[in-house]
Amino acid sequence: MAIELLCRKLGMTRIFTDSGECIPVTVLEAGPNAVLQQKTEATDGYTALQLGFADRRRKTLSKAANGHFEKAGVGPKRYAHECRVSAEEVEAHAVGSEIKADIFEPGQKVDAIGTSKGRGTAGVVKRHGFKVKRKTHGTHEGFRNPGAIGAGAYPGKVIKGQGMYGRMGAEKHTTRNLEVVQVDPEQNLVLVRGAIAGHNNGLVTLRPAVAPK
Repeated sequence: MAIELLCRKLGMTRIFTDSGECIPVTVLEAGPNAVLQQKTEATDGYTALQLGFADRRRKTLSKAANGHFEKAGVGPKRYAHECRVSAEEVEAHAVGSEIKADIFEPGQKVDAIGTSKGRGTAGVVKRHGFKVKRKTHGTHEGFRNPGAIGAGAYPGKVIKGQGMYGRMGAEKHTTRNLEVVQVDPEQNLVLVRGAIAGHNNGLVTLRPAVAPK
């Protein structure tokens, strides 16, 4: 169990090491996250921290939501997220305090959780990588069709899991064991090696790797 920091994906760029190696990185605005609430074993049956990220106008929220933020002593936040942590972590972060990018360090392995880009309704070629049919030998209009989806006389139905057209993207996606290349505590930036799911300005949750290789 570790703190899952709410971040904003700013985009991708590249950096060069002293040896001349070019490294593609994703730039994340990692916080600061405000601690909104503490969950303890005695009161809630488990230990966790509720974190808030990105400012929001007060008038866009309900009275109950504004009262929740006022109780924590912070301004209204756009995102609120709860992460399971140990009892020691709960005691170390008081309500109203901030958690910043300096909880990560270069060389550390992390997991990035984001929402992939929504592609709308897509066919089997784009969605599942089906092969486009050859435009010869009697093939007519269905060059990007899936072809026959039945299984013959037995079992006489479409097999479960058959690739078909449908909604593509807009799903929760976890990229594991990424390397933290740089950390800028002053600007709250974390540079992570490789790509992370989601569009620019999208919400990304960053945590220490759960199962590092």
